[in-house]
Amino acid sequence: MGFARTCSVALVGVEGVVVEVQADLEPGVAAFTLVGLPDKSLTESKDRVRAAVVNSGSAWPQKKLTVGLSPASVPKSGSGFDLAVAAAVLGACERIDPRVLADIVMIGELGLDGRVRPVRGVLPAVLAAADAGYEQVVVPESAAAEASLVPGVSVLGVRSLRQLIAVLADEPVPDEDPDTAGRPDPLLAGLRLPGAGAATGMHTTGAAAQDNGHDLADVIGQHAARTAVEVAAAGGHHLFLEGPPGAGKTMLAERLPAVLPPLTRQESLEVTAVHSVAGLLPAGKPLVDTAPYCAPHHSATMQALVGGGQNIARPGAVSLAHRGVLFLDEAPEFSGHALDALRQPLESGHVVIARSAGVVRFPAKFLMVLAANPCPCGRFSPRDTQCECPPSVIRRYQARLSGPLLDRVDLRVEVDPVSRSQLTDLDARGEATATVAGRVHAARERAAARLTGTPWSTNSEIPGRELRSRWHAVPGAMEEAEHQLERGTLTARGIDRVLRVAWTVADLTGHDRPGVTDVSLALQLRTGVPRGVPMTIGAGA
Repeated sequence: MGFARTCSVALVGVEGVVVEVQADLEPGVAAFTLVGLPDKSLTESKDRVRAAVVNSGSAWPQKKLTVGLSPASVPKSGSGFDLAVAAAVLGACERIDPRVLADIVMIGELGLDGRVRPVRGVLPAVLAAADAGYEQVVVPESAAAEASLVPGVSVLGVRSLRQLIAVLADEPVPDEDPDTAGRPDPLLAGLRLPGAGAATGMHTTGAAAQDNGHDLADVIGQHAARTAVEVAAAGGHHLFLEGPPGAGKTMLAERLPAVLPPLTRQESLEVTAVHSVAGLLPAGKPLVDTAPYCAPHHSATMQALVGGGQNIARPGAVSLAHRGVLFLDEAPEFSGHALDALRQPLESGHVVIARSAGVVRFPAKFLMVLAANPCPCGRFSPRDTQCECPPSVIRRYQARLSGPLLDRVDLRVEVDPVSRSQLTDLDARGEATATVAGRVHAARERAAARLTGTPWSTNSEIPGRELRSRWHAVPGAMEEAEHQLERGTLTARGIDRVLRVAWTVADLTGHDRPGVTDVSLALQLRTGVPRGVPMTIGAGA
């Protein structure tokens, strides 16, 4: 009779639970039993592990073999337990010293030839192992860079089961044959989720890749919209751009990630963990250090936006845009149920998905940008008579964006068509991305200094009660906003958002407290009603 145990990690959303993998050998008819709430892919590991062990040059034990995954009450899924199961079996038959395995966490899928393939979710799995006090982790060689992002953990990357056996048995480590030159590494296939390419709009390489050489200076005119983009980036405020086709709404949204400041170390780990679980980490770039950009098509379902799926919930677009930008182009064309499902994550910063197998929580702190045409034909404007849509059709079209959803949007800007003179004027180019990003970074630093000692870092995160009691505007500056509240044009949530935007404008302009001009600009950005305040910040102010 032989017994050995090692550890692996079961992922529940982006959180991990350390699982003890136990192998027990007893005399009897040769059989392999796997217990502990495994799913279909994990149950199939019995055949993968047996073939991998035999093809790695080790003998498969001809006894009654039972492998248990503890705690048994936690559902377990995926092929990431293969490596731990194989090591536990080899420890039970004394091919490896069982004492060596007890304090090691192993993550990886086994091929039939013994090669170790990467799996999704390596970073959150290693984070869970580190939180549980484990200091040694074995992962696939291609995922070693991702696992090494966690401090205080010794990471061993192996390419095959043979190499792992040699390391643990203190034997010479064999060299693996290199892959054919010029072909992609087949072991990297496990890091990608099928169907998660660039066509989905879910890009994870951040602002640097999304910029593609484009610059805010490419946007002609649109001074009000450019100001709104700058304010949105400085304070983390949600933005609604409304205007005719071809006015530049998509151009502005695509350039917004490059204006955002780089992610902090903690934010990078949060974003990378979500993208690792989703299978969207690009090869050769284990850490996402710039703001992600996610632009799902308007045919996306509610599950695609907020997360979900059968059996095990997967992160949706709101989680893939965590700490970045979620751009919903042609917003009225989205399903009403899908859009209204965004209300809760817009307020709480996370998504909770309940399934029969358990409850999953995904982070979802994102900057939402909505873009819409004013009517189905796109030409409706008080200054334009070309629109042929009946008034009832225009009202129904604009009513597709519900009031509660728009009430959570801080900035609403009308994007006007570009005139011929603006298009031909070579001097009409606005400020470059680098200039605007510098002001945004300085404004974020002012806000962070003011919020030192609090759990918040941007103005949009401050609760209304704290905002009204601790950070006041200049006396009398909020008088017009309070009148709007009395007239019913602003809600209680709306006046709090006006004060948040006013603080962001004050940070951009270098004011210690929001004054009348700052609040008036915030009101103008919030309601879209002109108030005679210049819609420019910086060089044009």
